[in-house]
Amino acid sequence: MAEPQKSIFVTGAGSGIGRATAKLFAERGWFVGLFDVDPKGLEETAAMLPEGQRISMVFDVRDRNGWARAVESFGQATNRHMHVLFNNAGVGRGGFIEEMPDDDIDLVIDVNLKGVINGVRASLPLLRETPGARIVNTASVAGIFGAPKLAVYVATKFAVRGLTEALDAEFSRYGVSVASLMPWFIDTAILGNFAEEGSNRTLKDSLTENKTPIYPVSMAAERAWDAAHGKELHYMVGKEAERARFAARFFPNAMRKRLRNFIPDE
Repeated sequence: MAEPQKSIFVTGAGSGIGRATAKLFAERGWFVGLFDVDPKGLEETAAMLPEGQRISMVFDVRDRNGWARAVESFGQATNRHMHVLFNNAGVGRGGFIEEMPDDDIDLVIDVNLKGVINGVRASLPLLRETPGARIVNTASVAGIFGAPKLAVYVATKFAVRGLTEALDAEFSRYGVSVASLMPWFIDTAILGNFAEEGSNRTLKDSLTENKTPIYPVSMAAERAWDAAHGKELHYMVGKEAERARFAARFFPNAMRKRLRNFIPDE
């Protein structure tokens, strides 16, 4: 009996890491479910993949009913298989926490954390029916150490990291494994969403000015491939991510001191 075509369900597929990962998996023969809240971006991604090798649907990961519809459509297209759930959708908002609008705080928590939980719960039935199924959650190096003016974003990524570790143990009874993707700064639109208060400068501008490495989305996609096929728990993206993990583990005080230097004197 022939093996079923491998399949991956990708959120945030309309741009960035999601788009690059969807393209990579399709090029390597996988059936890809493309899902995003942005219709235009989703349409552009879909046009990059062969018609018979993908489905796409617009929905918001905060919407549990939307998740139910998306998973059902994906299951119909894959004969009730989901080899990988790539919980990748995310948003970025920053600033000192007392200055952040309530709506920005709620958006970051609802998309970056609740959206991941919604995806896990909605997809679990299909994952349980698929031998060797795996969940890959996009966390971040921000899930290793806390940076100023990113407190809420950091909190969600620490939470995704912890959720990943807990669910990998919890879902072992179903034969479903869980991993996280933990990128350093990746060249995506999200870097432009962290704008400095009262200016047009973005986080990307600051990183470029300070000669901080920014890695291409292709690197994150390759690591997503590794995460989908490997047995590790956390997959760092880029040498700077590896260095950050090492420093946070063995030199936490030095790391905290360095981070405080980024806060301007009042």
